[in-house]
Amino acid sequence: MSRKLEALDRRKARVRRAIKAAANGRPRLSVFRSSKQIYAQVIDDVNGHTLASASTIDKSIKGDLKTGADVAAATAVGKLVAERAKAAGVTKVIFDRSGYIYHGRVKAVAEAAREGGLEF
Repeated sequence: MSRKLEALDRRKARVRRAIKAAANGRPRLSVFRSSKQIYAQVIDDVNGHTLASASTIDKSIKGDLKTGADVAAATAVGKLVAERAKAAGVTKVIFDRSGYIYHGRVKAVAEAAREGGLEF
């Protein structure tokens, strides 16, 4: 494994440890970004289930986006995951940035989810 991936795995583990300590039973809003897409999931770690998810490859938003790898796409994903989480009865979550810096697309997902009604 390359040094870069090892560093990402260490950051991801460090963030997840802190999240589990602070969660108090709240589901986590996990973000994954690739070079071409962005994905968000609301995960119940107690039961091991995904409660809501959204990504730039969803048919409902894919046609409206220029690309899946920009801030506008991340904002659309954040709003969609917040809408789906509220439909599943989730209003309070804890944000899992998965070791990524809270900047750019990751920040756009978080802010759009907050605007959509999720509290974290």
